[in-house]
Amino acid sequence: MAKDYYETLGVGRDASADEIKSAYRKLAKKYHPDLNKGDEGAAQKFKEVNEAYQVLSDDQKRRQYDTFGTADGNAGGFGGQGGFGGFEGFGGFGDIFDNIFGGGMRSRPANGPQRGSDIRVNMRLSFEDAAHGIKHDITITRLERCDECSGTGAAKGTERRTCPTCNGTGQERVQQQTMFGSFVNVQPCRTCGGEGTIVDTPCEKCKGKGTIQRQRTIAVNIPAGIDNGQILTMRGEGNAGKRGGPVGDLQIVVSVKPHKLFERLGNDLYLDMSITMMQAALGDEVEVPTLDGKVRYKIDAGTQPGTVFRLKNKGIQYLNSNRVGDLYVRANVQIPKKLNERQKKILREFEDKIRTKDKETSFTKPNDAF
Repeated sequence: MAKDYYETLGVGRDASADEIKSAYRKLAKKYHPDLNKGDEGAAQKFKEVNEAYQVLSDDQKRRQYDTFGTADGNAGGFGGQGGFGGFEGFGGFGDIFDNIFGGGMRSRPANGPQRGSDIRVNMRLSFEDAAHGIKHDITITRLERCDECSGTGAAKGTERRTCPTCNGTGQERVQQQTMFGSFVNVQPCRTCGGEGTIVDTPCEKCKGKGTIQRQRTIAVNIPAGIDNGQILTMRGEGNAGKRGGPVGDLQIVVSVKPHKLFERLGNDLYLDMSITMMQAALGDEVEVPTLDGKVRYKIDAGTQPGTVFRLKNKGIQYLNSNRVGDLYVRANVQIPKKLNERQKKILREFEDKIRTKDKETSFTKPNDAF
């Protein structure tokens, strides 16, 4: 069944972009791997929440999802995912009839082209590299087509020949007697293993397999804004296919190391910054750290503890976009723990003056009250 991204984020289908963003921040913080170390359930939930947000926060992907139940641009319509693709869409009835009646319903060659399998690897990135993007080399071991025999598995000067048992179909029919009568079961040919052809003189390099293992170093362009748990897919960099089938893909699962200062939620960054009691009271111009270096920011006089400042476009760049998130800075006012007698005296005198002023302004003249 299709995933219900709205249910994953706990929002309605008419939720606004801000509501979706708010729900994502709450859940991402709740299930973040750094706060739930060793909890595989929380890690899986974090990936699901991230996947849902990546779709619902993108207008085009959301429209696609709302229409077809998937964010896959190739889905929908007849023959596509969720469409009417023949007997395959009805629980594989074609396979059942193939086995019982010997393929009377349809004929599917077992020895046709077969796509190569995908390769999945993990890549751990620093917080900065994930935010800014980086070109990174990765070494993998994969199956490639044998260059000695061009993938045929036959030695030079020889060719594969049609299997005499199945006559090239790759299948053989075995008759079985049951209490209900005689049935014909279709199974892969025992002689050629379903290939339809056999090799009399195998290639010495690949031993007749048609593929060999090779180690390759591949340059991977990590886009700016990649997040923890997201997957990069490199088409055609996986294992070689069989019988002329296409090559599989390379899937790179990204994990991002936490930052010592910043917390990331979506494309926004959050930072706790300490200021002194006098800076909060009198105001000041302070240096605020960002991923691109320190910037100057003016704090207003009378800033209260917990006040949040917003620095626009100082967050994380959106994937494949010029948009940039924001940096939210929460001011933590530091109260001094150790004061000498002179400092205490000054503060007491200051407090007395404040209290006296408050008392004077708290009373009004009788005539002024009306």
